[in-house]
Amino acid sequence: MAVRKAKAVNPVAALESELAKLKSQLDKARTKQQADAEKALVKLGKDAAKAATKAKADKAKVAAASKKKKTPAAAKQVAKARTVSNVSKRDASNAKETLAAAKQSLADIKAANKVAAIRSKAAAAEEAAIAKSLKAQAKKDAVKAKASAKKAAAKAKVQAKKKALKEKAAAKKSAAKAKAATAKAASKAKASARKSAAKAKLKAKAAAKKAAKKPVKKPAKKAAKKKSKKSAKKSARSSKK
Repeated sequence: MAVRKAKAVNPVAALESELAKLKSQLDKARTKQQADAEKALVKLGKDAAKAATKAKADKAKVAAASKKKKTPAAAKQVAKARTVSNVSKRDASNAKETLAAAKQSLADIKAANKVAAIRSKAAAAEEAAIAKSLKAQAKKDAVKAKASAKKAAAKAKVQAKKKALKEKAAAKKSAAKAKAATAKAASKAKASARKSAAKAKLKAKAAAKKAAKKPVKKPAKKAAKKKSKKSAKKSARSSKK
């Protein structure tokens, strides 16, 4: 089975990605929180207005009951109306306080969101400025690297040319040296051959001169003398027998 290569994980990049997700979630949560607070405030406003209206009506009922003829039954009615009015008044006061707290909470949420938006905008502007600066620096570095590469290429070209010329000169020198050595060897061989030829010529001349000085013997007389010697030897052998 083919072994799968484990992908290298960059922890910084992973955390930055996670941070970006969390930031997005936080922005959505802030928007939702403000929207929910605004909806709740509208409802609380209606509840507070309703409670205030009821408290006002119950108070009016107490005033109306108090104007009636004072009898035990009327006194009971006034007491009952006053109790209901007090409860309504308390409920209206609580609703008002709740509404005020909700208003303050919404104001705090809006202020926090505004600060967060300002910070986010400032951070984005700073990041954009940094990115712009890095881009400009990268462009400068690229131009610098290009110029450096061009300079290095020109230098290498000059060096290569110098090397080629040096090698050419060395080759020319070697060729001239070899040619001179060959010419010297040929000249030496030619001189040696000439010397040998002259020596051989002198030797031949001396031999011819020597041969010319010796007397020439006649071949017929020599052969007859040799034949007579052989006959004498044969006769001597025959007589001994």
